[in-house]
Amino acid sequence: MSFPALVEPAAELTIDEVRRYSRHLIIPDVGMTGQKRLKNAKVLVIGAGGLGSPALLYLAAAGVGTLGIAEFDTVDESNLQRQVIHGVSDIDKSKALSAKESIAEINPYVEVVLHEERLDNDNVMSVFEGYDLIIDGTDNFATRYMVNDAAYFLKIPYVWGSIYRFDGQASVFAPSLGEDLPCYRCLYPEPPPPGMVPSCAEGGVLGVLCASIGSIQVNEAIKLLTGIGEPIAGKLMIYDALEMEYRKLKVRKDPNCALCGENATVTGLIDYDAFCGAVSDEAAEAAVGSTISVVQLEHMLKERDNGERDFVLVDVREPNEAEINHIPGAVLIPKGEFLNGNALSQLPSDKQIVMHCKSGVRSAETLAIVKGAGYSDAVHVGGGVVAWVSQIDPSQPTY
Repeated sequence: MSFPALVEPAAELTIDEVRRYSRHLIIPDVGMTGQKRLKNAKVLVIGAGGLGSPALLYLAAAGVGTLGIAEFDTVDESNLQRQVIHGVSDIDKSKALSAKESIAEINPYVEVVLHEERLDNDNVMSVFEGYDLIIDGTDNFATRYMVNDAAYFLKIPYVWGSIYRFDGQASVFAPSLGEDLPCYRCLYPEPPPPGMVPSCAEGGVLGVLCASIGSIQVNEAIKLLTGIGEPIAGKLMIYDALEMEYRKLKVRKDPNCALCGENATVTGLIDYDAFCGAVSDEAAEAAVGSTISVVQLEHMLKERDNGERDFVLVDVREPNEAEINHIPGAVLIPKGEFLNGNALSQLPSDKQIVMHCKSGVRSAETLAIVKGAGYSDAVHVGGGVVAWVSQIDPSQPTY
């Protein structure tokens, strides 16, 4: 299904712009009119990370006149494996500012607007207002649902993308362009259970996958802005980088959708953190009064070395994570072993169980399982190995 162009053409292109965009201008489908539409377009990219990096670079190169960047984070060395808009000299710099500087090197005719703040219910509507299109490069479910809802209320189409390890997905959500078109909630009515889907920080992502999905997002953006081709609204593009396989599935509007359905129950922005949950209710309950700091753990380990106490420290991360860094004296039993029940037989019944992961989320989930199995004095380490490396042993790398 094709749609009318989202943007009216700009009055003109300068001689320098004609030279710059000549390879677009000689494509009949784009031509002078299409390029003028791109010049007049205002696109907001949420996140200058894995997906936002290639998206911003190619939107700028394509001649999108105004690019907004919603990003509050700073550049970390671990970002450089995939976030190609940043470089070594940008480490510890604002990602938004780093992206702006890179865009200026690619295309000085692009106006860049920075929104260096975390999107939340208080600012998301005001940040979105005035843009013709949004590209969602976020990596957490709470923000994805908030983006979807805010874009729906403001009637702004947006291009969504998602990546994990070797797999990527992309779609266009634009109910404002057709009453039969679905929104993100039609595809995913409910978020996955807390802790069920690891983040890229926990599970990893192939760096080049970001370019594959980010370029699909820009391709869809150009089609929507200029009114050419058939955008993938109402479809889900799935990419498997290991098998080099693309699949396209039809996504139908859900008549019972909480947001865009016939009897909508979501009529305004909601508490998205509570809706998605960082951890399950069981994990949150188990962690109350059973969370120790890395400083406390360090003291406990010294006591164990001196024979003053005995406990088992369990690392519930994956083996490849433990190869990067570790807390000395920990036994590796991945979270999956707790979920399938195999781990319980490996735990002694006469010792306290202390659990840790990367940041404390997975260890809280496994803590609930262990407590449910009768280990009432079990605890987990708040902040996990990230806090350990930061506060106790900075000689180890982070990831």
